[in-house]
Amino acid sequence: MLIMIKNKLDSKNNVIKKAIFQKQADNIFTIKVNKSIEIVIVPNLGEKNSHQDNVGIILEENEILKILSKRYNQVIITCIKNKIDLINLVERKPDLVFSGVKFFNFGKEKIWLNDFLEAYDIPYIGSDTTSLNNESNKDKAKKIVLKAKVKTAEFFIAKPGQYKTSKKIPICFPLFIKPLKGGDSRGVDSDSICFNFKSFKKKVLDIKNKYNLSSLVETYLPGKEYSVGILQESITGNLTAMPIEITTKENINGHCILDFDIKKNDEEIVTAVTDIKIFRDLEKIAKKSFTALGGKSFGRIDIKMDHLGRGHFMEANLMPGLRKGYFYRSCKLNLDINYDEMILNIANTGLTSNIKSH
Repeated sequence: MLIMIKNKLDSKNNVIKKAIFQKQADNIFTIKVNKSIEIVIVPNLGEKNSHQDNVGIILEENEILKILSKRYNQVIITCIKNKIDLINLVERKPDLVFSGVKFFNFGKEKIWLNDFLEAYDIPYIGSDTTSLNNESNKDKAKKIVLKAKVKTAEFFIAKPGQYKTSKKIPICFPLFIKPLKGGDSRGVDSDSICFNFKSFKKKVLDIKNKYNLSSLVETYLPGKEYSVGILQESITGNLTAMPIEITTKENINGHCILDFDIKKNDEEIVTAVTDIKIFRDLEKIAKKSFTALGGKSFGRIDIKMDHLGRGHFMEANLMPGLRKGYFYRSCKLNLDINYDEMILNIANTGLTSNIKSH
């Protein structure tokens, strides 16, 4: 009986959350708000949508322009090519900068966009620079969430030649190895699961050669894989967690790994989490992790189960993609909001957030 009551309450809470976000979206086309928003991008000299170290979110800027223009009076796209462009931006003092740019390299000078905007009290979407640095270094992020009493797989950092024998390795095989930095499962492939010292050395060397990075080496967790989108409500500041389960087919070694090629080719299957206990466990881990890392506005927390079905923090993305990837699908499956509503909610949160909190 108690379980039935709890499930009814949980269902009611989900309806209320959906109503909060949908009510914000209901006003989209009725009243245009007199706010100025600049969608800030940088030139990409490579192929369209190719990876750039200084860009955390690749924006479909023309699509976002159309969406935001339905709600706000003044929306433009600004391409920052040099420091003068950046100075001109802050002199215009827009009400919001909507951008996926992390930093600019102007000659020898490196300027973090969000730090620069904060100096001029200009709101922006997403988390501040300190939080972005917390999540981008994966071992630092794991240490932070551990202090918040969130489970994460045992780990250590490895460079080629650092460990001379298997006895020197601080945790037991099997191991899972990936680059210390970077997203989109770059550097993750069928060789990432290592069962012996030979395969360990090979993968660590491969990551160094391809990415010039050290490796994050973790205890391999064989359980299910999840990603939890986080949206911060613009009025209350409360966090809404939106779990999804991600499944993949077995690779040539018989393992299910969410590797770079599977993500790139969109071969994984994404489904809603319907088990209420698992949902609540994922929600708790994601919210605690997001808060510990200092996340603001929106983000994504990746979680994996061990052999006993216990959730472990894997990594965070405080600048998740705003195309139709995991973050959008988590919004769609959990809140039943469309792409336009997701973009407008993120913009609205940025506009209503206290600049001092960034």
